[in-house]
Amino acid sequence: MNRIPLSVPDMRGNETAYLQQCVETNWVSSVGSFVTDLEDAIAAYSGAARGVAIVNGTCALELALRVAGVGRDDIVIIPDWTFVATPNAVCHAGAKPHFVDVSAKTWTMDPDLLEQAIGEAKGRVAAIVPVHALGHPADMDPILAIADRHGIPVVEDAAGALGSLYKGAQIGSLRSKATMFSFNGNKLMTCGSGGMIVTDDTGLADHAKALSSQARRTDAYIHDEVAFNYRMSNVNAAIGLAQFERIDEMLTRRKAIAEAYRSLLEGSNRLRFMPKMDWADPNGWLSAVHCASADDAAALLADMNAADIDARLFWESLSAQPPFADCGHTLSGVSRELTGRIVTLPCSSSLDDEGLQRVLNVLENWR
Repeated sequence: MNRIPLSVPDMRGNETAYLQQCVETNWVSSVGSFVTDLEDAIAAYSGAARGVAIVNGTCALELALRVAGVGRDDIVIIPDWTFVATPNAVCHAGAKPHFVDVSAKTWTMDPDLLEQAIGEAKGRVAAIVPVHALGHPADMDPILAIADRHGIPVVEDAAGALGSLYKGAQIGSLRSKATMFSFNGNKLMTCGSGGMIVTDDTGLADHAKALSSQARRTDAYIHDEVAFNYRMSNVNAAIGLAQFERIDEMLTRRKAIAEAYRSLLEGSNRLRFMPKMDWADPNGWLSAVHCASADDAAALLADMNAADIDARLFWESLSAQPPFADCGHTLSGVSRELTGRIVTLPCSSSLDDEGLQRVLNVLENWR
């Protein structure tokens, strides 16, 4: 049998044709029509006025924080259970993360702890960064309400949440200052490497664009601030645009895979499929199960590996890790409980029914 991968690119569209155009026209670097076309497409799809293409999601989040006003020695509140790129981007922006726990109901930032975290943060809280974990939206209404009361901008880390809906609205169309998407190879759609900032704030978008391009706003070699080379290449954007043309197809398949897992495991005492709130329509970027214990998680991984299926342990609590030992935190114990117990399952949109059934057969023994 062929090994079933976890989450891989699905390149069955115009990727080759668009890449050929890049080669034939010599537009392979950071200037080219595919870049602006992808910016416009992602902005329109997510319900935002502007899109700014960036080399990857981590750099996109860093730039979004910088242009939202985050600076040296500021505090940025983020979930304790997220990918390390989130606190890394905060640190690269010169600030320091303050970790707040996630809700057991959503695996995303717990709004009930946010007010407390703002009070406990030692320094100016310059931004709040909810993360839409595994493509499931954070509960944005209470988060935005708390942020509004304190005058704190919200920057959404939607790395894996393109196409997810919060109360019927696209992620990227909410009232936050900016939203970041990632187009890494394991995401719903990929550019190979890439990210995007979307926002309704034209000034913020212009500033992010300038910062990503060495702060060179004209053809003259004049730069008005210290900046970066964070631009997406036309080659990466060409792949991304071909991917975007098939986004509905890929969304439909990933959601169907997630629902197959959820249906099988309903009522199971050993494995609980990842949350799905009534107000959320996650994009199915990743599918994951919560195991009763770390030992069960290890045993499930062993069973998957024996069946030639790729499955992996997921994120761990970040506040407990060495780089962030001196950071503040407001915890309830949820992220520490999730650590070592979350196993991600194959969810590629190219996973066929036969492959999906192989995964379901292993899970059947765990019901």
